[in-house]
Amino acid sequence: MVNKVQNDSEFIKKGPANPYLPIDLSPADIIYLPADYPVLKMSGKIKTLPVARVIYSRPHKQGRKIFGALLKYGEPWRLGANEATEVEFFQPVTIQDKKIGKGRYIMYCIPQPGSWTIVLNNNIYSWGLILDANKDLFRFKIPVQHSDVSIEFFTMVFEKTDTASNLIMAWDDVVAKLPLSY
Repeated sequence: MVNKVQNDSEFIKKGPANPYLPIDLSPADIIYLPADYPVLKMSGKIKTLPVARVIYSRPHKQGRKIFGALLKYGEPWRLGANEATEVEFFQPVTIQDKKIGKGRYIMYCIPQPGSWTIVLNNNIYSWGLILDANKDLFRFKIPVQHSDVSIEFFTMVFEKTDTASNLIMAWDDVVAKLPLSY
């Protein structure tokens, strides 16, 4: 029987051993547009590629204040943890009247109290956020909303809208939406 421990880092050190790889506290996740793309593909209901896919890691709040504290306003954040967050567009999309060609990009943001600047950059295969502003391709300023609900795990999801889709990014008491059309 494993002894109960006080926090996650102690659990990793004292808990059940994984002889192959330490357990990551910020697991990787993948989202698709359409959101149910894997189910549609596996069931044969769709034969085409998705519009987009985002690969990111999901840090969690752990009782911390996130925006303006852990993540400083005005400083770049990789929109997750571990490796840089990647977005892949399988067809051209439009974001704020800018045409984005199909391809893979890293995505990060620069949070401010009332808005985020979302950046698409072509420094693919980077761990963390190794910035090279010369590789920034697009920047989009989007508003943020504050919620009474606190989101424990950073979450990204595509939401269908009347005209296309939003990429929702939510953590702590902040929700940001990046509108895409295709």
